[in-house]
Amino acid sequence: MKRPSTPLKAVRPRFVPLALAAIVAAGCEGGPDAATSADAADLVLTDGRVVTVDASLPEAEAVAMRDGRIVAVGTSDEIRAYVGEATEVIDLAGRLAIPGFIEGHGHYMSLGRSKEILDLMDVTSWEEIVSMVEQAVAQAEPGQWIEGRGWHQEKWASIPEGSVEGVPVHDMLSAVSPENPVRLGHASGHAAFVNEAVLEAAGITGDTPNPPGGEIVMDANGDPTGLLRETAQGLAGRARSAYPNDATTPEERDAAFRRQVRLAGEDALAHGVTAFHDAGSGFGTIDRFRAMADAGELPVRLYVMVRGESLESMRDNLGDYFMDGHADGFLTVRSIKEQIDGALGPHGAWLLAPYADLPTSSGLNLEEPEVIAETARIAVDNGYQLNTHAIGDRANRETIDIYESVWEEVGVDGASLRWRVEHAQHIHPDDLPRFAELGIIASMQGVHGTSDGPWVLKRLGRERAENGAYKWRTLTDMGVVINNGTDVPVERISPVASFYSTVSRMTAEGPFYPEEALTREEALETYTINNAYAAFDEDDLGSITVGKYADIAVLDRDILTIPMDEIPEAQVDYTIVHGEVRYRR
Repeated sequence: MKRPSTPLKAVRPRFVPLALAAIVAAGCEGGPDAATSADAADLVLTDGRVVTVDASLPEAEAVAMRDGRIVAVGTSDEIRAYVGEATEVIDLAGRLAIPGFIEGHGHYMSLGRSKEILDLMDVTSWEEIVSMVEQAVAQAEPGQWIEGRGWHQEKWASIPEGSVEGVPVHDMLSAVSPENPVRLGHASGHAAFVNEAVLEAAGITGDTPNPPGGEIVMDANGDPTGLLRETAQGLAGRARSAYPNDATTPEERDAAFRRQVRLAGEDALAHGVTAFHDAGSGFGTIDRFRAMADAGELPVRLYVMVRGESLESMRDNLGDYFMDGHADGFLTVRSIKEQIDGALGPHGAWLLAPYADLPTSSGLNLEEPEVIAETARIAVDNGYQLNTHAIGDRANRETIDIYESVWEEVGVDGASLRWRVEHAQHIHPDDLPRFAELGIIASMQGVHGTSDGPWVLKRLGRERAENGAYKWRTLTDMGVVINNGTDVPVERISPVASFYSTVSRMTAEGPFYPEEALTREEALETYTINNAYAAFDEDDLGSITVGKYADIAVLDRDILTIPMDEIPEAQVDYTIVHGEVRYRR
C-alpha cells in the first residue's frame, strides 16, 4: 500500500530558465550509446518542443518509450539512437509535447451516458429545449423515456413567462410529450426538470414532502413545476428504474456499460486526457472497471472515488477494494467521495447567508456533517483519502471543520493524508488560510469560474463574490495545492478550455476577477503533476520523466507561448497512453 510522503510544495517541479534546460538536456539519461537493437524503443517522438514539467530537465526535443514507460528524454540526436526497425517514429515538426492531461474531477460513466442522450449544453432558450424534445418524441415509441442533460437557465436569452424561481414550469414540455416520460438534467447535475408523465410515474403531487437534502419546487398554486433540486431527483430516478419498458438482461446491461466506457474514453482521448479522476462510483461499477482493467480494455487510467455506499458497506468492503496502480496503473481505488452541498446554479450550494437573488434560501445541506465525520474515521481506518464536494462558503467551512476535528480525534497528520475539497468554489476569507495550514488540497475546475462568472454576482452579491469566489491565485500564493479539471459532463472535458479559463479568467462578458489567474506554467502543473499528486501518482504520472508511464499529449500549437486569445483554438494531434498512440487527429 503506497502511503503519502512529502507535501507537493516540496517535490512539485518548477520551470527553470531555458539556458539551464539546455545544460541539463545535454546530460540526457540513457544517451546514444545506451541503446542496442534488443532494447530499441516502441515509440519515439522527435524534433519537437517537449515541456516535461520536471525541474531536472524542463525542456527537451524528443522522447523514447518502451513497454509503457519513458526510457529516455533529450535531444533529437540522442533519442534517434533508440530507433530500431520496429520503432514507430513521430516527427513533431516543432509541435508541443506535454505530459498527458489528467482530468482532476469528472464523472466517467456520466460522460459516457451523456453521449447517448440529448445534449442541451449549447441551447439558448427553453423553446429550443422543447423543440428538441418534440423531435425526440417523434422518433420514440410511446412510453419510451426521453432524457437529456446540460441545460442552464442562466445561458438562455430569456426566461419564459410564468417561470418560478427563474425556471419554467412543465406545461410546454408536457404538451409535446404526453405519452413519454421526459427527464432533463441541469448542467450542474444538481437538479433535473421533468414533465407531467414523470411526475405521475413518481407519484409527485403538491402534497409530496421534500426529501432530506432536496426540494420539489412548487408554483403559486402549490403544484409541482417540474423542477427537482438535489436529492429530489432521486424520486424521478426511482421511477425510471422501475419503469416496465426499461427492463434489460444482464448481457444488455454489460454491453451498455462497455459502450459507455468506450464513448467516455473516446471523448477523453480526443482532448488529450490520459488519466481521469472519477468522482464517484459504487462497488458494482468498480467491479466492472476491474474486469475491464484486467482485460486491458480501459481506454484511459482511472482514479476512482468510492461513492454511494452506506457506512456499513464501506466498513465491510473498503479493504477488499483498495487498489493502487492495478493493471499497469490503469485502475486505482483509494479514496472516498462525499457531498455536503449542492451547486450554485440551481441555488443548492450551502451558504453562510441567504442568496442575493433568493433571500428565502441559504442552499441545501445534502449530507449531515456527522455522517461525513464518520466517513472520515472510516477513511483513516482503511488508509483511504477523503474527497468532499463543497461549493458554498458554509459547505467549505463545515468540511474543513470536519477534517480538522477528526484528525485531532484520531491523532493523525492530516496533511500527509492529502484529503481534498472538491470544487472549493466559494470560501469565506477567514477559511482560505486554513487550506494551507491543514494541507488540504483544493480540487478546483478552472472552466467553472468563467462559465459561472456572468451570474455569480447575482447569486452571491458583489462583496461575497470578490472576497471568496474562485480564489485560484490567492490559494496558490498561500501554498495550497490546486488540481484542475472540468467536472465533465457538467462542462465539456476539454483541458484546453479549462487551461484557458485558468490563465485568462475570460467569460462571455469579460474577465472575471483576472487578478486570480494563474501563469501558464502554473496552470499546466495543475493539470499534470498536481493532479498526479492529488491521486498519490506523482512517482508514475504527471511529468515526462524517465521511468514514469509514457502518457503524453501533442498539441498543434504551443499554449505556453501563443497569444492568450489563440489558446482556445489549440487542438490535440496525438494522445499517447502507456506508450501507445490511442488518438490521432
